[in-house]
Amino acid sequence: MVELIFLFIFVISFGGVLFILARKIPVLVTMPQNGKTGIKKHRIILEAENKIKNFFSAFEKPILMHRLLSWVKVMTLKIETKVDGLLHDIRKKQKK
Repeated sequence: MVELIFLFIFVISFGGVLFILARKIPVLVTMPQNGKTGIKKHRIILEAENKIKNFFSAFEKPILMHRLLSWVKVMTLKIETKVDGLLHDIRKKQKK
């Protein structure tokens, strides 16, 4: 009996989705295919997008990426060494 109720709810919901989709298909067909809506972006938004693109385009060059990753590696190793020293000291204190 419960499965019948769930099936009924599913069929009604699926029918509702199909009904809404059938009503919206003509509007969807008239929309532009390339994704442009015709709304002009504000100057501030365009400038921010350009700055972000320029920032990330700098990392496309392999030398800058190599330097950044090398720096991150060195910092990680320094932190790891400090943590290892602290753990070593803690273990010494626990043995005493």
